[in-house]
Amino acid sequence: MAAAIALGERGRGRAAPNPNVGCLIVRDEVVVGRAWTGDGGRPHAEAMALEEAGEAALGATVYVTLEPCAHRSARGPACADLLVAAGPGRVVIAAGDPDARTDGKGLAVLRAAGITVETGVGRDEAEASMAGFLSRVRLGRPFVTLKLAMSIDGRIALESGESRWITGEEARAHAHLERARADMILVGRGTFEADSPRLDVRLPGLEDRSPRRALLTRGPGVEGWETLAAPDAVYRLGDVNDLLVEGGAETSSAFLAADLVDRMLVYRAPILIGEGKAALGPIGLDTLSGAHGRWRLADTRQLGSDTLQVYERTR
Repeated sequence: MAAAIALGERGRGRAAPNPNVGCLIVRDEVVVGRAWTGDGGRPHAEAMALEEAGEAALGATVYVTLEPCAHRSARGPACADLLVAAGPGRVVIAAGDPDARTDGKGLAVLRAAGITVETGVGRDEAEASMAGFLSRVRLGRPFVTLKLAMSIDGRIALESGESRWITGEEARAHAHLERARADMILVGRGTFEADSPRLDVRLPGLEDRSPRRALLTRGPGVEGWETLAAPDAVYRLGDVNDLLVEGGAETSSAFLAADLVDRMLVYRAPILIGEGKAALGPIGLDTLSGAHGRWRLADTRQLGSDTLQVYERTR
């Protein structure tokens, strides 16, 4: 299942509006088929893995990160039906699909055909990998990641506005990898006007994975950019699973104040700036007690001389 989840990660940032599913088919301890959801959500991972496996799928074990879909559509057949036709002996599923068209129905189709079904293997890891899709189905909005790059004392720029570069090459490369995993990246009007950001992915081999660009503004739009008038406009992004917010301070604060941030990437450089631009402004806290218990430290890693801390919102 870990290998299937890793396969699914290859589709993250490209599979929306569908989930980035990974699928692995094993027969006699040999991998005979493997795939992940195609760009734009089709073909589905199971369909491609079954096609690769061919007749070897008969009696095999299928590992898939999400419950196979049970509904037919104009874009392709139901994966549960494809699996039944292929005749595997066992299907191991990490997470259930909360989509009402499939929820539990995919499992029922497989079991009715006499296929052994196991669920919950690697559920937490699979749900983390597909957090964008699951958030959109359960909450009606994308999974929102906020990126903050700051000094030890929480500054994102000098008083003059100079901010290139606070963090080093390794941290910036990691941030570009995060861009490649997002469907859309957003900044505020102030950042757009001050920095003219490209918001593309500049990692060798991943240049074609640059996400759609969005601007938080009530003002006029910009050619080549989508616009959101307010943070709660994310509820209208029906084809975005993962949204990456890159600032600046006013935009970051607006998303935090609206409680629309699910994950924070805090890149901290070992420098002091003193007087300068703060990473955040007001975020809607009335008391200090309200700040506690909201964030869980999920990961810490060293990126060159910089430190990355990943926080997840506790709800």
